[in-house]
Amino acid sequence: MNQRVIPLRDLDEERALFGALDRNLHLLRRTYKVEAMSRGGAVRISGAPDAVAEAARALDRALERIRSGRAPHEADVEALFRRASEPEAAHGNVAHQPADGPGPKGMVEPRSENQARYMECIRNSTVTFGIGPAGTGKSYLAVACAVEFLRAGHFRRIVLCRPAVEAGESLGFLPGDLAAKINPYLRPLYDALNDVLPRGQLKRYMEEEIVEILPLAYMRGRTLESSIIILDEAQNCTNTQMKMALTRLGARSRMIVTGDVTQVDLPFNKASGLITARRILEGIAGIEFVHLTRADIVRHPVVAQIVHAYAREDEIRAQEAAGHALNSEHGPEGHARPHEAHGPRTGHGPQHGGDRRHDGAGHGHDDRQRRDGGQRDEGDIRPRGRSH
Repeated sequence: MNQRVIPLRDLDEERALFGALDRNLHLLRRTYKVEAMSRGGAVRISGAPDAVAEAARALDRALERIRSGRAPHEADVEALFRRASEPEAAHGNVAHQPADGPGPKGMVEPRSENQARYMECIRNSTVTFGIGPAGTGKSYLAVACAVEFLRAGHFRRIVLCRPAVEAGESLGFLPGDLAAKINPYLRPLYDALNDVLPRGQLKRYMEEEIVEILPLAYMRGRTLESSIIILDEAQNCTNTQMKMALTRLGARSRMIVTGDVTQVDLPFNKASGLITARRILEGIAGIEFVHLTRADIVRHPVVAQIVHAYAREDEIRAQEAAGHALNSEHGPEGHARPHEAHGPRTGHGPQHGGDRRHDGAGHGHDDRQRRDGGQRDEGDIRPRGRSH
């Protein structure tokens, strides 16, 4: 059994490292299968040599962030513990490395490998699609990157748009001007903006239309130049709306499209424009698709479990639906149902063998043909009721 001792500077550092009720310390034990305890101003780790080495690297990485003065959130430290065994590029350092061209530097850090790739695509691609379940940071990272682009002077404004679709309930007519009417729909983007911009600066940006918000329907006919455009909740765009939004892209502009294909609020007779775009646009130069998964959820640990539970329920329902469809095609014994060639007789004339009947002119007609859409033999084109 191997052992490693990592000294801590003070009690505040210990609190930041291990979180409330030592939750991160318990996480460290479960993740790396080691014994870990904090005593006498140091952390003592013991266990198998490889496990101790990995756990120590996780602690060193978390302490490095804490000591840099960036005041990490408790969830940030937890994410670092979970990702200690991943490649270095996914440990939250990607955002601080030099990048070619404009991009976010030093402001937000990805907490997973997929988030790191998402930010890299935003930095280098003309159009980036971020697709994934709730809580994976799609909208937040898009807004944070857009603000950094704006601050660096690479774009003149940020344009935020979202389809005005209620999630299963109607809000009715809302009072106020355009901004007031669409404010409930764009609230998540406002929250992200308030998190990365001082409130006074955000207010000034909006007054000067450096940050512009608008419903998707108001984009038609516009050409958005020198802009960073964010289309949020794109799974609620129809195919027509998606095409219209993507073709608003002007010179020196960039677009970020976010959505969750498992939460489509459109009527059942309308296809999601995001699903269609994913199918027909993949492979076009300058357009990138990043698929985030349940493993990338950073909102709250319970959110990942909720998403997983609903996904499992959807799979069960899909299997049941497939089973019902199969049963409807086969009889109760599992054999194909015989073709219903001998349905109920509806004719009033004399029947011959149950297959043919005669009309008043004595011309026979096949019952099966008449039941299968009223079709008649091509040679039987004589008017009914007349004798020849």
